[in-house]
Amino acid sequence: MFAKAFRVKSNTAIKGSDRRKLRADVTAAFPTLGTDRVSELIPGKEELNVVKLYAHKGDAVTVYMIGGNPILFELEKNLYPTVYTLWSYPDLLPAFTTWPLVLEKLVGGADLMLPGVVVPPTGLPQVQQGDLCAIALVGNRAPVAIGVAAMSTTQMLASGLKGKGFSVLHTYQDHLWKSGDKSSPPAIAPLAVNPTDSNEEKVDPGLHGNLSSLTLEGEGENRKVHHPEASEDTSSGALSQDSQDSKPLQEQMDELLHQCFLHALKSRVKKADLPLLTSTLLGSHMFSCCPEGQQLDIKKSSYKKLSKFLQHMQQEQIVQVKELSKGVESIVAVDWRHPRITSFVIPEPSLTSQTVQEGSREQPYHPPDIKSLYCVPASMTQLFQESGHKKGSTLEGGEVRRIVIDYAKRNSLVDADNRNLVRLDPILCDCILEKSEQHSVTKLPWDGLLTRCLQNMQPAYQVTFPGQEPILKKGKLSPIDITLAQKAYNKKVTVVRNLETYGLDPCSVAATLQQRCQASTIISPAPGAKDSLQVQIQGNQIHHLGRLLLAVMW
Repeated sequence: MFAKAFRVKSNTAIKGSDRRKLRADVTAAFPTLGTDRVSELIPGKEELNVVKLYAHKGDAVTVYMIGGNPILFELEKNLYPTVYTLWSYPDLLPAFTTWPLVLEKLVGGADLMLPGVVVPPTGLPQVQQGDLCAIALVGNRAPVAIGVAAMSTTQMLASGLKGKGFSVLHTYQDHLWKSGDKSSPPAIAPLAVNPTDSNEEKVDPGLHGNLSSLTLEGEGENRKVHHPEASEDTSSGALSQDSQDSKPLQEQMDELLHQCFLHALKSRVKKADLPLLTSTLLGSHMFSCCPEGQQLDIKKSSYKKLSKFLQHMQQEQIVQVKELSKGVESIVAVDWRHPRITSFVIPEPSLTSQTVQEGSREQPYHPPDIKSLYCVPASMTQLFQESGHKKGSTLEGGEVRRIVIDYAKRNSLVDADNRNLVRLDPILCDCILEKSEQHSVTKLPWDGLLTRCLQNMQPAYQVTFPGQEPILKKGKLSPIDITLAQKAYNKKVTVVRNLETYGLDPCSVAATLQQRCQASTIISPAPGAKDSLQVQIQGNQIHHLGRLLLAVMW
């Protein structure tokens, strides 16, 4: 459903009554979640936005977002969890397993065929036709997709695991996932299996799937993952996994937070930097200490806020924090001889830290090469036609100057008494003079002539991204626009527009700002601009945004 980009219709903050109704709907849709976990999923005070959008096939979808991440979506009055929610509650839905190679096909819009389903030693989960199910990969229980069962478990086994198993609605790496912080699935170990369990469902080992023989049925978005029945040689040995229990996501984030904090103090923060704003510690030092492939998000830790975390670090006497100005905290002292700092070992950079793993991260941003161009208007075609250009031709400023100079010299228009002046013939008069000047202005200096020519031409520009064909656009090049707006209750928000012109993904910028600023972000259509998005960040984030843009573009 979200294999292609969707169109956002509206993005609004949820009302209190609608929040309560959403909690009731979630409780009814997912009774196993329980009241406490529903309140955790939909907290009472945290900002929650309702995004109404149209999927690429025209389906009207309502998406609920918290902290910049989509947590639920509603289609035809049915609620569905996103992969972000399932990573926190991996047992919310019955889960089926497939091979890692299949994920790429699911992201592209394929449905999951039963031959691609891996049957664990404990057998398949019991579901009925139409039940909502999660899809995970071998070796990790973190769901990477959700889909609707095309048949019951009994029917699946009766068919010999042939035919379509699940209609896939949403996947990790699709456009709905991209509207969030684009984090990767956590590592959740498979449930331990008792080898002496005699209640295993007996399944032909040939149905465990053969990765090398996967093929696709159909074309485009209607592709379906399929492979022929596996041979008797295929064994379930590939399913043996490390049964070591995985730590909860919150505990993992706590460990990452401590690691980045100690790493920053040990290798980046110097005594001369003190007093140091706590926001600078986080944005300029701790984030850069985050290991490759991981994302530090304090809101997902048990501390929730940087100030609370630093209070704990102050209680351990690692740092001393003071409010040097109203509402602004700074670190004023660091005990670099504290055992936690002295014993901390800075992690070695991974072998892949200088490369990008295919399918797991986006390619690094490279700024485009941008050239200002001038388009020949109908009123100036006679001036440029001798040089082989016609109406609509685009030229660089240097080319325009050369053509005008050659024209003047070729037609003996350079003044004999003063070679800094150019006599205007009827063609030049029509091209650059106002009607009121037609009979009064007969000569112009070179710089005046060239300036008028450029001013009377239509602006255009060419954008060339590395490894891509140049893109030519008419009109003036719009700069990245950053504004500070005042909202209700004297709240300020920072709004940035025109990112797409420079090849910057608004979703990526929003996710990065959300982490660096620890502030909520909203992505919405830019007013008055076709097919363009704007990013809104809570608070005055012009400084953070400016530093981010300068860092990536220069």
